[in-house]
This record gives sequence, structure tokens and C-alpha cells, in this order.
Amino acid sequence: MTKKKVWWRGAKGEWYVVVQFILFGIIAFGPRISSLDVLWDGLEPILFYPSLIIISFASIIVVLGLIHLGGNLSVFPHPLESAKFVDKGIYGLIRHPIYSGIILLVTGYGLLTGNTLMLIYGILVFIFFEFKTKREEKYLCRKFPEYRDYQKRVKKLLPFIY
Repeated sequence: MTKKKVWWRGAKGEWYVVVQFILFGIIAFGPRISSLDVLWDGLEPILFYPSLIIISFASIIVVLGLIHLGGNLSVFPHPLESAKFVDKGIYGLIRHPIYSGIILLVTGYGLLTGNTLMLIYGILVFIFFEFKTKREEKYLCRKFPEYRDYQKRVKKLLPFIY
């Protein structure tokens, strides 16, 4: 007899979603001031335009990721039953553009505001998405046989780099 998987056991990666929303909550509402922020004094004018470029680039990546993923979008690492394999558009450059964009948005905002905690949050988001993508890609390899070749061709989070 096969046991039916229930949501609270994490059959589709529900716990990743819980942790993700906690992280987003910390980013949105968590502490902002750090004693290390004094290290940024005087750098704000120098970092202003590069930060805006990072934030703009990140926003474009997220929007393109959402558009190209379309009806396949799910907060869970487990793909939808109706999901189709997507490797065109931004997904031809990055396997996880939405995650990449979020990491870059948090990092760019930290640089723009000279906020050390926000940069630390960016690192935490990167580490979290590293774990989530490993789980997600196991599911994707099971669902789409062509995903393994796609992993070899396309970098995970940064085009041509990583």
C-alpha cells in the first residue's frame, strides 16, 4: 500500500516556500541599521549609478523570467503537472532568471542605500536559492529528460559565469 503524500510533509517542496517567504519578510520588514554602515560613508555617490544599473538589470531579468515562464510559474520547487519545458528567451541565458533577479535586486538595493544588512540578506537569499534550485532541478530532470542537456548548456544563476 502506497502512502498518500500530504502537503505538510513537503511533497512539492512546501518548506522551501515557507522559508522563502520568511526571508522576503526579513528583507521587507527586518532590521535595516548596522554598526557597519559607517563603512559606506562617502561611497554613496560612487555607488549610486552602478546600483541603479544593477537594480534595472535585475528588474528586467525578473520580468522576462515571468513572461517566458508564463503558465508554468509556481512558487513550489516541484513543477506543475501541466508544465512545459522552457529554454527560450531569458531561459536560454539563465536557468533560474527570477531567482537571479531577486538576488541582484536585494544586492543592488544594499549597495544603493549603503546598507550592510541588506547585502547580508542578499548573501542569505543566494544561499537559499542555491539549495532550492538543487531540489527544483531534481524534479525538473525527472519531468523533462532534456533538462540534463539544458543544465550543461546554460548557467544556473549568472549568464556565462555560474
